[in-house]
Amino acid sequence: MADLFADQVTAQQPDANAPDAPLADRLRPRNLGEVVGQEHLTGPDGAIGRMVMVGKLSSMILWGPPGTGKTTIARLLADAVGMRFVAISAVFSGVADLKKVFAEARQMTKADQRTLLFVDEIHRFNRAQQDGFLPFVEDGTVTLVGATTENPSFELNAALLSRCQVLILRRLDHQALETLIERSESEIGRSLPVTNEARSALIASADGDGRFLLNQAETLFDIDLDGPLDPAALSALLHRRVAVYDKDREGHYNLISALHKSLRGSDPQSALYYLARMLVAGEEPLYVLRRLVRFASEDVGLADPHALVQCLAAKDAYDFLGSPEGELAIVQACLYLATAPKSNAAYVAQKTAWRSARDTGSLMPPAHILNAPTKLMKDIGYGQGYAYDHDDDEAFSGAAYWPDEMEPQTYYQPTNRGFEAKVAERIAYWEEMRLKRAEDNQNL
Repeated sequence: MADLFADQVTAQQPDANAPDAPLADRLRPRNLGEVVGQEHLTGPDGAIGRMVMVGKLSSMILWGPPGTGKTTIARLLADAVGMRFVAISAVFSGVADLKKVFAEARQMTKADQRTLLFVDEIHRFNRAQQDGFLPFVEDGTVTLVGATTENPSFELNAALLSRCQVLILRRLDHQALETLIERSESEIGRSLPVTNEARSALIASADGDGRFLLNQAETLFDIDLDGPLDPAALSALLHRRVAVYDKDREGHYNLISALHKSLRGSDPQSALYYLARMLVAGEEPLYVLRRLVRFASEDVGLADPHALVQCLAAKDAYDFLGSPEGELAIVQACLYLATAPKSNAAYVAQKTAWRSARDTGSLMPPAHILNAPTKLMKDIGYGQGYAYDHDDDEAFSGAAYWPDEMEPQTYYQPTNRGFEAKVAERIAYWEEMRLKRAEDNQNL
């Protein structure tokens, strides 16, 4: 295991000057000022820039998408403040490797040499392994720099997070990726063999991943071409970067949240975009349908009772047709929800009614609305005085239905949108009749 660990550390630090080194390694920044796309962190006003300025680093978690410079920043941080750099990967390392790192770091501390420990994919360490870092971070044996593509709030121990700053790296934008292409052209000594339109398409295909873009550029430099590639020829030659999407991780929850908010905001175009993002990335269509069904009740409700019917019909259609034909039914349900009138009155009513039920315990309903199947129950007043609503001309008796010990409550307050506006009119009419009949009974 020790030999394996030694190989890991060496592999983390390739010789960028070797003639056969990958282009991405040859273009690895030599100082923090050369890092592209992360100026909010590495600039003079950024968290990293300020730490370097005073020559003192705190432990940190670098959180960001692949190919945004997490490993590079960690190595340059060590150089900038004169620290010893040690790198391990949580994918390949175990407890024995960590113990060796900590023991060596402790020895180096005695020689007044501080250690920056870079842990790639730190979220892959289990909870117990993460706890193992705590004493060595606390006593300064190592300054921990962890890198992760996953939300630290979900994947890292609270105790470890409390001892680290979480610094968020941004997905590289078009300008940052263009800078990388220009650097690759300068390194190779000639322009990328693509048209301007294909150049833009190449940048878009990288999906914010600088390493992926440089690998694609290197492929283009290595191929003997008769002339510049247009977008169609480029697409035929190279593949797009697969979208980052883990079904059980943050990307999944971010997109379903964006879909839900777009539907709630009555924006059918953005809702359709996020629906497409999920399904194209491989999300389970039935999961999306479950969320749409929930939305139909939570955010549309009785403003349009057909919304729930549409979603359930879409589920049946998908079950019947499968993919890809059945996905059109999901699209129809999505568009229906986005364009339907909105009401969360049923959702609010449920929450308040449930709270009342918990608070009031076991209050008995009023005796007059209780069934009396036995003589004893009749003798003690069950069902006595019950007014059968259909005997009234309006099919409305105006009777009281709340427990005697409880004041009437208002849980459901319909909006004036869609079908619910008619519901509101009925409720207001019945309330007016209820008050009038109560007054009439008092005057008897």
